[in-house]
Amino acid sequence: MSEISAKELQSKLENGEQLNIVDVREDDEVAQGIIPGAKHIRLSEIPQRTNEFEKDKHYYMVCRSGGRSGRATEFLKEQGYDVTNMAGGMLAWEGDVEK
Repeated sequence: MSEISAKELQSKLENGEQLNIVDVREDDEVAQGIIPGAKHIRLSEIPQRTNEFEKDKHYYMVCRSGGRSGRATEFLKEQGYDVTNMAGGMLAWEGDVEK
């Protein structure tokens, strides 16, 4: 599985790269803060919402610690999507968040 560190992802955002970030945490977790510009799709909804992903785009998956986003990454990879997991999840994130 392809992974990126929170620091590397933060650097990409700070350099102005247009990224497709998907946060797979639950609603109450996201309410505490989400990476600016990230889309929220709960892990349990990913299989029903694959139509919201495009095969020609790259996605970065995020959760609290990296486990759930890792499962989402593996599932989407199996479906033919270009996906990278953010290792360490939001626990490792030191950048800005939106509430």
